[in-house]
Amino acid sequence: MSILLAARELAVRIGPLGVCCGLDLELQAGETLVILGKNGAGKSTLLATLAGLRPPSGGQVLLQDRDYAAHGPRAAARLRGWLGQHRGDPFATTVLETALTGRHPHLGRWQWESAADVRIAREALVEVGLHGLEERDVQTLSGGERQRLAIATLLTQQTPLMLLDEPLTHLDLNHQIAVLEILARRARQGAGIVTVLHDPGLAWRYAGRVLLIYGDGHTDLGPADALLTPERLARLYGHPLARVEQDGRVAFIPC
Repeated sequence: MSILLAARELAVRIGPLGVCCGLDLELQAGETLVILGKNGAGKSTLLATLAGLRPPSGGQVLLQDRDYAAHGPRAAARLRGWLGQHRGDPFATTVLETALTGRHPHLGRWQWESAADVRIAREALVEVGLHGLEERDVQTLSGGERQRLAIATLLTQQTPLMLLDEPLTHLDLNHQIAVLEILARRARQGAGIVTVLHDPGLAWRYAGRVLLIYGDGHTDLGPADALLTPERLARLYGHPLARVEQDGRVAFIPC
C-alpha cells in the first residue's frame, strides 16, 4: 500500500501549549485515523498542520513522500482534500455551484466545468442526501444541510487523502452515521482518511487507528481497539468513563 501522508519528528505548538512533540506517523491508502482529545488540546491545529495549512514548529509533514511546498497549492489540492470547521457563504450561490468548487483544482486557469464535473458533483449530492436541492441558495440551508454540502464538495474533489475537522458538526444521529459510512466506503475504495471526532465509541467503530492528543505535548498512536480503554480515555478527557458493549458494538459513557 502507498503512503499518502507522513509526519517525521513532528512538533506542533500553539504559543506555550505543546500539541505534539516528535510525532511519527504514516497513513497508507485505505486507512482511517481518528484524532481524539478534549477541547483546546490542539486537534484542529494538528490536523491543519497535517493538511499543509499551518507550518509545523519542528519536523516534517510529507504528502506522498514530498513536502507540501514541493507540490505547490494546486497539485496538493488534487491529492489532499480538506474540510475545516468554519465556513462562510458571503455570496449568493446554489448548492450545485458550491459542490462544483470541489472540481476547481482539476481545472485549468480559464477552464469551465465539464459535463463530467457536473456529474461528479451531482453524484456527491445524492450520496449525502441533498438530491433535489441543487438549485437552492446555500444561504437558505439549515446548519446540517450546509454541513452535508461541505462534505459533498469534498467528495467532489476526489482526492486520495481526505482530512476532516469535526465532520459530524450540526448533524443528527442518522446523518452522523451516514457520513461515517460514506467515509468508510471511501476508505475501502483506497482513500486515506484522517478525521477529528468527539465520540470515542464512533472512533472505535470506524477507525483502524486513533491518535490521542492530551494537550501537554504527549500523544498516543495505535490501534483503536487497543488504545480506547476506559482508563486511557479517563486520562484523555479528565473524566471517568465506562465501556458498554452490545451486539459487538462498543460505547463509552461518562460515569
